Amino acid sequence: MSHRARTGILVACDIACSLASILLALLVRFEFSPARALPYARLIVPFVPALLVVRVASYSAFGLYNRLWQFASVRELVAIAEAGTLASAGDYLLLHVIPGPGFPRSVTLLMWMLNIGLAGGLRLLARLRREWILTGRSRGRALTHLPGSPGWDRAPARRAMIIGAGEAGMMVARELRAHPELGYEIVGFIDDDRSKQGYMLAGMKVLGTRSDLQGFVGRHDVGEIIIAMPSVPGSVVREIVRACEGPGIRVKTLPGMYELIDGKVDVSRIRDVQIEDLLRREEVKVDLEKIGGYLSGRRVLVTGAGGSIGQELCRQIARFRPESLVLLGHAENDIYDIDIELREAHPELTVIPVIGDIRNAARMDDVFGRHRPGVVFHAAAHKHVPLMEMHPEEAINNNVFGTWNVACAADRHGASRFVLISTDKAVNPVSIMGSTKRAAELLVQALARRSKTRFMAVRFGNVLGSRGSVIPLFKRQIAAGGPITVTHPDMVRYFMTIPEAVQLVIQAAAMGEGGEVFVLDMGEPVRIMDLARDLVRLSGLDPDRDIEIRFTGVRPGEKLFEELLTAEEGTVATCHERIFIAKSSAALDGGIDAFLETCREHAASGGDGAAEFVSWVRELTASGRSPESATADGETAAVPLAASRSM
Repeated sequence: MSHRARTGILVACDIACSLASILLALLVRFEFSPARALPYARLIVPFVPALLVVRVASYSAFGLYNRLWQFASVRELVAIAEAGTLASAGDYLLLHVIPGPGFPRSVTLLMWMLNIGLAGGLRLLARLRREWILTGRSRGRALTHLPGSPGWDRAPARRAMIIGAGEAGMMVARELRAHPELGYEIVGFIDDDRSKQGYMLAGMKVLGTRSDLQGFVGRHDVGEIIIAMPSVPGSVVREIVRACEGPGIRVKTLPGMYELIDGKVDVSRIRDVQIEDLLRREEVKVDLEKIGGYLSGRRVLVTGAGGSIGQELCRQIARFRPESLVLLGHAENDIYDIDIELREAHPELTVIPVIGDIRNAARMDDVFGRHRPGVVFHAAAHKHVPLMEMHPEEAINNNVFGTWNVACAADRHGASRFVLISTDKAVNPVSIMGSTKRAAELLVQALARRSKTRFMAVRFGNVLGSRGSVIPLFKRQIAAGGPITVTHPDMVRYFMTIPEAVQLVIQAAAMGEGGEVFVLDMGEPVRIMDLARDLVRLSGLDPDRDIEIRFTGVRPGEKLFEELLTAEEGTVATCHERIFIAKSSAALDGGIDAFLETCREHAASGGDGAAEFVSWVRELTASGRSPESATADGETAAVPLAASRSM
């Protein structure tokens, strides 16, 4: 049916409802006595055309003829009430103010209520018709799966239970009912709020709490669990996953709030539970105004833009509408991928892909001279610990001299901010990779003392799913049937999701005045062994039966645990509860030139000078401590971030 025809029918129905409301209001007012109501009916007849015109005009002004009522919600109900109230104000003017007293005000009040009820009920029928059709389709689908019926051999509907009887859960339930082709049959909700128990939501019952989850799964023959709690912590997700261990039970979830940036919940967002969900922490709160102040309308450059962190930096920076975004990287395919993605997602943004090597000082100077970035995020680095132990000269050339080249170009061409992405492996480093990142921190701190550019570093731990990290390796090993290789049963690491880490990096950069090393609150450390077992469970397998976990021994350059601070540093709180500043008095020995010359000598000596380079950087980092103060295995005592806050 065309829009014009549909509108004509609605107008005709509204006119009929308005006439009915007038008659009903008169009858109700005069106790259903036609004889008593008739004189007032005659009195109102001359005003009926004007009343109808005012009502239709009011409904049109509030868009009641431009809505798809089969998808009506509370917002549409409010629009009906507002339009009806405006029309009733016109009724009052026409029946009481213009002709003067004589017409009962109670009739006008009854007309107001009846008009809203009839107009709303008329439109509700469209929504109910759609619900009946969907219910009929679902029942028809269920009947076709009965043995002996046509098509009974097809896959049966998936019996699912939704955990979370809140707004997200209600939206998921409605979306799944609106898409019967997905084949879901929702049996009910689970929620820990005692006040919701036994009540109905979106036509389905709140069955009980999470403590009863296993019993409800068996009792209702549930094959799928949907976690509809985007802000719930990872500990709750882990508990649900472990409670639902069993043959054929799948656990799905809505993404965390850091992924639901636009707040939209629909069936396309429901996905299998991932390892990131098990480590989910409280949503990162960012100061959008402060961030927008230094990114919006500015030229921004991201080095290493094709890497895991670099790509996410580009995605999040693009949201703040910079004047231009320069994607600098060495791997052409990766830069091509993020370039295409950003152009499709943000067609209004000027995206400039640049292929270049940060070790080439002349190339960096040319890039900065041509594009004049005001803000620089330096994410380019060699980061794979065992590989860098095999090629220490490459780590020094890339992580130290590459950083120096980019930082000097930023200084010469007047960038306002330079943000170095650093790592917890730079704390008391025992590896070449960690030592080169600590050396890079020292360089940008030294530059900050003499430059107008605000140089700063942001230090955090491992990010889940980044290239070269343990998660992709475990997934490949599980797909191959095992074994999973874990270096040591007591190996622990700090973990963050990539979006979470990048949000905090961007926020820290907004606070930097120059020279700071920001430390992100990584939460509690995670045992790699537990991570491996959780990944096996998420794959639908039993870690004690289906996949072997094999210990291979600690690799060169690895620690059993990482530290976010040295024992001497401590932290200074910032205005953000998840971001701290490391207090450090470490400085370059003999100035920048002498420092770089020593780095150059170590790089030239290749593998022979690796141990000496690590020891030399550790001495600089120790802020006056002698090398002998380190423990026998080359590690110092770990300083958890929480403990350091009292220092």
